[in-house]
Amino acid sequence: MKYDFIGIGDVTTDCFIKLQNAEALTSHGVVELCMPFGTKLPYESATEVWATGNSSNAALCVAKLGLSAALVSSVGDDGNGKKILESLQSRGVATEYVTVHKNMKTNYYYILQYGAERTILVKHHPYPKVIPSFPESPHWLYFSSSGEQAFQNSVGRYCTDNRIKLAFQPNTNQIDMGYQALKDVYAAADIFICNKEEAQSILGTTGGDVKKLMEGVRALGPKVVVVTDGPNGSNILDESGAWHIPMYPDPAPPVSRTGAGDVTAATTVAYLIKGLAPKDALARGLINAAAGVQAVHAQLGTLTEKGIKKWYAKRPADFKATAL
Repeated sequence: MKYDFIGIGDVTTDCFIKLQNAEALTSHGVVELCMPFGTKLPYESATEVWATGNSSNAALCVAKLGLSAALVSSVGDDGNGKKILESLQSRGVATEYVTVHKNMKTNYYYILQYGAERTILVKHHPYPKVIPSFPESPHWLYFSSSGEQAFQNSVGRYCTDNRIKLAFQPNTNQIDMGYQALKDVYAAADIFICNKEEAQSILGTTGGDVKKLMEGVRALGPKVVVVTDGPNGSNILDESGAWHIPMYPDPAPPVSRTGAGDVTAATTVAYLIKGLAPKDALARGLINAAAGVQAVHAQLGTLTEKGIKKWYAKRPADFKATAL
């Protein structure tokens, strides 16, 4: 089968632990989650969300928008791995490229949730990784958190050699690796998505001019660059120029922002596949993210295509792309 979209990246389960006795403090410009140590801490709730991770979130989002989607990833031969496969399949994401590794455990994250923000305790298991042999090349590959440098660059070269469109949404580790370490991925990217602080880190600058940041990232190879900026909205640079789109207003206070960036990125790619211009595709991504943050995890709150049309129809007058 020729899929519209195949995500490549680590998959896990998120256990959201909603804290009661905690506080957020700012120290040296960094927000810190503070709890008393050496005592018993009551918590409000614990909620498991299966099949999370950047690329899995993206594949689930795209499938809900009516496109054919699959995931390339790894799980262990344990109960958590089985539940992840069942969750993906039940929501329309093909798992034929998810490898079950014998005698290994499945990734599992603990998320300490305080208000709408969170701190994530992560552990990645060292699965061996290769690019599968696809009977038919997909229209798009979507790449995020996954494996070592050599494997990651092989994804970029694979897309270049096979003329497959690539969406690259780097995670923190990939940002920290730097451009030179992943230059084959940057060079192959048809669209690159990160936030403002990540763009500054990639370029080694503290400059806050978003247009210059996008131009700097685009000079590294990506054809289209998206730089999100939290409540300040998002920005996109393509052949038509640089554009800013404000944040779609939250219908209610956010429950959790976990996964919102993945939803923005995946929805943008989905609407590129559907034929929209990049800035119009990004607008749909921001709408879907606004819906997603109303759930404990954004992948659980995303909209169908019909839902996005309804939200777009009632958009505020200022929710539109303006030139930078």
